[in-house]
Order: sequence, then structure tokens, then C-alpha cells
Amino acid sequence: MMSEMTEKMENRGRVTIPTDVDVVPETLELLERWGADAIRDCDGTDYPEELKKVDAKVYSTYYTTRKDNEWARANPDEIQQCYIMTGFYMAGEEPLKIPLMKGISRELLRANTRDDIKRWWEVMDRSAGCPVSPENWDYNEEEGCVVLPEPAAWHEYTVSFLAYLIWDPVHMYNAVINDWQGVEHQITFDVRQPKTHAYTLTRLRRFVEEHPYVAVIRYTTFFHQFTLIFDELKREKYVDWYGYSASVSPYILEKFEREVGYTFRPEYIIDQGYYNNQYRIPSREYKDFMAFQRREVAALVREITDLTHELGKEAMMFLGDHWIGTEPFMEEFRSTGLDAVVGSVGNGSTLRLISDIPGVRYTEGRLLPYFFPDTFHEGGDPVREAKENWVTARRAILRKPIDRIGYGGYLKLACQFPEFIDYVESVCREFRELYENIRGTEAFCQKRVAVLNCWGRMRSWGCHMVHHALYQKQNYSYAGVIESLSGAPFDVVFLSFDDLRENPEVLDGIDVIFNIGDGDTAHTGGAVWEDEKVSSAIRRFIYEGGGFIGVGEPSGHLWQGRFLQLAAALGVEKETGFTLGYDKYNWQENREHFILEDCRGEIDFGEGKKSIYALEGTEILVQRDKEVQMAVNEYGKGRTVYISGLPYSFRNSRVLYRAVLWSCHSEGQLRQWFSDNCNVDVHAYVKNGKYCVVNNTYEPQSTVVYRGDGESFSLELEANEIRWYSI
Repeated sequence: MMSEMTEKMENRGRVTIPTDVDVVPETLELLERWGADAIRDCDGTDYPEELKKVDAKVYSTYYTTRKDNEWARANPDEIQQCYIMTGFYMAGEEPLKIPLMKGISRELLRANTRDDIKRWWEVMDRSAGCPVSPENWDYNEEEGCVVLPEPAAWHEYTVSFLAYLIWDPVHMYNAVINDWQGVEHQITFDVRQPKTHAYTLTRLRRFVEEHPYVAVIRYTTFFHQFTLIFDELKREKYVDWYGYSASVSPYILEKFEREVGYTFRPEYIIDQGYYNNQYRIPSREYKDFMAFQRREVAALVREITDLTHELGKEAMMFLGDHWIGTEPFMEEFRSTGLDAVVGSVGNGSTLRLISDIPGVRYTEGRLLPYFFPDTFHEGGDPVREAKENWVTARRAILRKPIDRIGYGGYLKLACQFPEFIDYVESVCREFRELYENIRGTEAFCQKRVAVLNCWGRMRSWGCHMVHHALYQKQNYSYAGVIESLSGAPFDVVFLSFDDLRENPEVLDGIDVIFNIGDGDTAHTGGAVWEDEKVSSAIRRFIYEGGGFIGVGEPSGHLWQGRFLQLAAALGVEKETGFTLGYDKYNWQENREHFILEDCRGEIDFGEGKKSIYALEGTEILVQRDKEVQMAVNEYGKGRTVYISGLPYSFRNSRVLYRAVLWSCHSEGQLRQWFSDNCNVDVHAYVKNGKYCVVNNTYEPQSTVVYRGDGESFSLELEANEIRWYSI
């Protein structure tokens, strides 16, 4: 007999709100209405005197790398630095001049000529793919140009150089977005270097002494800014949330050289101007550098957290800003001693990126929208953004909850939108309810799946993000798969090809492998497939009964007569022009397959992929104009699914769910904690004896709900409703 949960939840706690000196009454009101139990300051705000004794935990945003220009100016040699590459410049038959700062904000960066430029800069002949000897170029400081007296005619050249971060990139971003006028530019200093390292500990002690009311030091962050460059017009020029190009200095690089035993080159960071972004296959040297930085940063973080605890405060890390080297899923992070991590939640993937972090006492998600004028302005619709954010976040929370939620920005702006205030009140109440129902347990998982790429756990949940979950035309078809997995009833792990090389047994216990992305990228592996240890291990896994789902150009790399190196297993290949002479006869569709039973009509493959064709014996589910969009194949005892792309939607999430079950011969498990309406999810918490049915839309929904024993009942749900039951 079904029984609805009636337990009444306490309407306070697990919520953090921002404040400022000009919104004290509003802060007190929202403490009551939203049930908040913590208050924080933000960049550009001050904590009100009137709130220092209020019944709420106080977070103080603390910047280890800025907000002390006096120190930065007194120690210009320990200002943080960044590697930058110029544009491409073609040589004629005359001397070539390459301007360093063209296209780069001079408010943000200044070339480092203090240190030996011949040692730390690199002029590259991009046409030849090799560095120019330091004897063959010079620097004209007056003109700000590198000069090549005798370049190779008609070759293209670039210059990679060190530059000081004379305006903290995040402070610059906040100033630009909020149109701050007359605000002093905060200079970024390097805590890794000796003088600033020692000063940082003294500075922290002084801060704590001066702020006795603060309970949580919210470090923003430790200690290197992700790559964020602006042009002359203060527009974002280049951004990479995982970028390491701003974690360098001669001091750091010399230490790196001593540890690894070889000479550092700027090209290890610059990477032809791609800056080793998410899509680039990382070189051995780059992986060495990241590992070195993680070890060094973790040791220094531990020193600071130990001091924080000694001073009687909690240490919380903001997952962003100067966070490079603190990848939270790596072993080094576990040694930091941090109490908590807080991060921005843009979707289900970013939620899981926070909630899955091991080794901390609690996690907190800063929900969107941020209280900034880009959303909170006349004609803006923050309620719409808040609703979209909550629906996507909630789906992931119900799989692996964060412990707290909160908001950031300028409260005064939010208070101008009373409907937004009302809506967030309901969000806070609902979050507390679902947290109390699922805390201390694990959600029911149908299968264990692995996402295989070059990054593995280092980029867990963020492997297709360019900069923190923003939409990109070129990757949303792939990011949609990760987003679907964030709220799906699967145990999801992230494996690297290095993991597989070192220990093929990492595949033990895995039901289905995912390989997602364009060919010759870090996400599909590129030349790694030339390693027979890798290709054989995956083929063996499938042949002996494992499932494999490839999206886009899985295993894509032109090698030995194949582009898709797993073509035989997948049953599909890409026409690159080299096989045009071979006729292709397999184009018959089967739209009645198990995977598509819930999805009548056209399926959204997003950008998809061109020129994919089926091999003989492959079962095509969808093809368009003789280009395969979805296909399945039997390979030994195993099964594979090919999908050209899968943008996130509730409908596509259902397609993926069915694809996982089919690929590991588990079709019979479909109607277990299941809704026959793809807009409605069922999440079970067997240990707690509870389950819930969730309407993920803002429209009423009808569904048939299947319990774990296969018994079912019909249900009508209101817009966005979540209903709790006892098992």
C-alpha cells in the first residue's frame, strides 16, 4: 500500500545569503523568509556592523592573492604571471616586428622584462614548427616588439612571453560586468614565492584577529587564476576554466625543472596557441607540470588550512577563480585539510562536480542567477533563469546531494524583483525537504558506467566544459550526454587512458563504457588508439560482454585503414574520402528498437556528425540522407550503441537510459523505479525506505510509476511537483 511522506521538515538551515551595508533590513527579512542560517560578503561588498551578532554563521570571502595592493606594489617581482602568445605574423623579405600586446588589455597584463627574456620567452617559427634560436631575435622595449632581423621569408611566427597580471582577472571581470567606476585595480600576487608566502601567513592571522565574528574563511581561492584574458576593449578574449597558463613564474618553473629533470619550454604551456585546453590531448610534459602544481599547491593549502583551524575557523574553498592545482577529485586534494567546498551551479553537471567531491565535511552550491546587473535589470527575467537552474540542479541533487545551497552577488538588485524573492523562498524550503529525506544514503543505481577520455577523474563532470557550463554550438551535443548522466540512476566514474594503460583491471565492475566527442581530441583519445594495449583492452571488454556507447566520433583517429578505431565493434565508420570507392548498401532503419520505444517522432541529435555509414550487419536505428545518426551492433557477447550527438533534454535522457540498459543486456530491468513519462523521474533510496516522483517541468504531468518490485500506479503531478513515498 502506497503511503505519502508526511514528515514535517524544519523550515530553517542549509542556506547562505549575501549581504552588504545598505541592505541590513532586507538581509534580516530573508534570513527569516528563506530560512537562511549563514551570511556571506561578496567581491565589492562590506559586512554590516549590525549583522555581526545575528544568529547566523558568517562566511568571509578571503582572497589569498589580492586585496593588498600595498604589498603587491612593494614586491613587484612576486606579482603573478601568465604565459601569453601573440598572433601569427608572416615574414616578408625584410626584418619582422611582432608586437606583444596587440589584442591584449594593457590594464590586465604587462610584459615581464625583469627576468631573462631569452630564457623564459620563446619565438616560434610556426611554419617550420620549431623555436627560433635566442641569438636570432631581440626585443625593442620602446616599441614593445620582438624583432627578427633575418626571418625565413613567407614563414609565420609567434612569440610566447611571460606577463605580469597587474589587474586580477576576476576583479576585472566583476568591474566590467557591474560597471564599477573609479575602483582601484587589484593586483594579483603570487603566494607560492618566498616573501609573499611568509607574508600570507602573517596576513591571515591579522585578518582573523580583526574579524572575530567570522566563522568560515571562504578562500577564493588557492592560488592561481584559471586562464582569463581580455582585449583592449575589456572584452573576454580567451577563457579556459581549467587553464594553467597563469600558474607560472621563473621561480615556479625552475623548481619544476629540478623536480622533473628536464628544461622547461613555454611551448609546454602555449601548445601552439591552444593553451592545452580541454580538447587538446595533453603531452607528457604538460601532465608532468599539472601533477607538480597539484603537489605544490596542496602542500601550501594544507599549511593555510592548518593555520585556519589553529585560529578556530573553518576553511572553505570556492571552486573557481584562483583554483588551479586544486582539482578536487585528485589524490593531492585529499591532503589539503579543507572543511568544505562551494561552487557555482549552472546545471546538473556542475552540481555533481561539487557534490561528488570526496574528503570534505560538506559541500555547498551557489545557485544561479548571480545577483548581477546582467540579469537583474529592467526587463530582465531572473525568475525564469532561477527556475531553469533549479530544475536541472534538483535532478542531480536527487542523485548525489550537496549539503547546502546559497546565492551570491548584490542583494539590493535581487530585492527589486519580489517574484524572484518569492520563488527562491520555495526553492529553499524544497531543498531542505529533499535533503532531509535522502541524507546519509545512496540513490538506487541500475548500472555502473565509465566515461573514458584523456582526462579521467581530473575532469570529472566537467570534461566537456569550455568555461563553466556555458553553451557552445560545437560541444552541446556531447555535453548533453554528461548532463543526462548527472541525473540518471547510474554510478558514474571517469577513467583516463593512462588509467587503462597502467591497470586494465580498472574496467572490472564496469557495465558500460562511454567515449564522447570529436575525433583526435582529448575526449576521444586521438593517437592513443595507436597503442594496441588500449585498443585491445577495449575490444576485449566489449567482446566478453561489456557495453559500449560512442557519441560523435568515438575512437576517431586516422590510423591503419580506419578512422573510427573501434569501427568493427561499433558497426559504423566515417567516410573521410579515402573509402569513396567502396559501395555502401546498409541503409535500412529499424525505428521499433527497444532504445526508441519512448521516443516517437524525430530525435534531436544536435549538430550530429556528417558522413557516418554503417558496416554490413549493423542495425541502423536512424539515418538521414544516408548519414547514420544512431546504430547498434552485436560484437562477440557485447553490444555497442553509436549516436551522432545527444543534446540534453528529458526525452534524450530517456533515450540514453534505454541505450545503457540495452548495451549491457538489461532490457528487463527497465521498469524498476521508473516513470513511463520521460518528463518525470523516480529516485529510490532503499536504505532510507523512501522514494520520490519528480515532475521536471513547469506543466502538470501524468505518468505511470513503477516501484522496485515492478508494481505500478498512476499519478497526476502538478507543475514541478516532487512527491515522497515510503517503500
